[in-house]
Amino acid sequence: MLPTNRPSSRILMLSLHGYVAADAELGLPDTGGQVVFVLELAKQFRELGYGVDIVTRRFEDQPEFDDMGADLRVWRIPFGGDAFIRKEDMHEHLDEFVRNFLAAVGDNAVGYEYINSHYWDAGFAAQHISEELDIAHVHTPHSLGSWKRSDMKGDPQDLESNYRFDERIRKEFLTYRRCDHVIATTNQQVEILTSEYDVPESHISMIPPGIDERRYTPVTASQTAALRSKLGFREHDVYTVGRAAANKGYDLLIRSLPELKEMIPDARLQLAVGADSTADQEKIEAWKSIAHELGVADDVLWMGHIEDDEMADHYRAAPVFSLPSRYEPFGMTAVEAMACGTPCVVTVHGGLEEMFDFGAHALFADPKRSREYAVMLSMPLRYPQLRQRLSIAGARFARRMFGWRGIARRSLVVFERARSTHDGAGLDGS
Repeated sequence: MLPTNRPSSRILMLSLHGYVAADAELGLPDTGGQVVFVLELAKQFRELGYGVDIVTRRFEDQPEFDDMGADLRVWRIPFGGDAFIRKEDMHEHLDEFVRNFLAAVGDNAVGYEYINSHYWDAGFAAQHISEELDIAHVHTPHSLGSWKRSDMKGDPQDLESNYRFDERIRKEFLTYRRCDHVIATTNQQVEILTSEYDVPESHISMIPPGIDERRYTPVTASQTAALRSKLGFREHDVYTVGRAAANKGYDLLIRSLPELKEMIPDARLQLAVGADSTADQEKIEAWKSIAHELGVADDVLWMGHIEDDEMADHYRAAPVFSLPSRYEPFGMTAVEAMACGTPCVVTVHGGLEEMFDFGAHALFADPKRSREYAVMLSMPLRYPQLRQRLSIAGARFARRMFGWRGIARRSLVVFERARSTHDGAGLDGS
């Protein structure tokens, strides 16, 4: 049974794939920035007076609930069997989730003011729930199928077989047109939603992800030196952290290293990539092979999974943080690193560079052009004045633009606007 005495104002947040948990183990399959986004936003909604249920999939040996304190919890609904299901294969299981969730809601007499869904799988399911319960639905895509497909290389038939882009894009289109509002996380997403999914701009708001301002902060020079000694960073190391996914561009970063070493001979890469799964280790072995082929294997250090409570110190210790993604819906790790005062070099294949003042907040380049990306990585490593400017201005910018409390307030304004116009019909009149 769900606990009683819940606030009258409640929000349902759906995030179906991956290992969503109160203390999520980031780096597990399909478990990364989106999970952080949902958890942090939910915490802020609760502090602003709302009860929140984060609804996700129950599988393996997970409990039904994770209690996160006063009226904030993860609620797991079983569907699709007991084994992990990757997000690309959620299609055929969404109807079962909707049936099971609606039954659970009825059994427990739960009611919500708003539904906020995350990623296409949850969005498609949430729209059915919205129509059944007559609740306003605001969807946050995080990434877009048309963008991901256009930016991936490989045999089109193999890509379609693996990622099921046609089916995903069709379901995205229906979700975006039928939900009450869409929250994009970058200006680039807004452009793609309007040009490739025919979503009116009036139906979209752009609200970026946020950061924990209390956790990600700079430290003094002496503290930074101590952290570098403790964590094994050297003066000319480049650091990145993330899931073991092809889109993250770790191979591109490795290919830029020989170019970087021409300019800075003792440069190294510190890569905190993936978890301990067999699939992740296979990808890492492939990336290690690239480093061997390029003759830089000794200068690429594989740090493995970084525990969540150690993330901030690793950002602080890094001389430069790199986000080399082939495509990146946002790039939360880069913003967290900026907030810690670490100079950042980010990809142009995403939305972050649209928000930054180049040379003041951060640097950006195309990681697919190894020489260009290496030059940008070298700049803060070689020039102390630039490094200092990026450190100070970047941290100020990150805190001002990406604090979670402000993001939550802006989201609630969108939710209320969506509820006020909600009439049970989508834009297409269906």
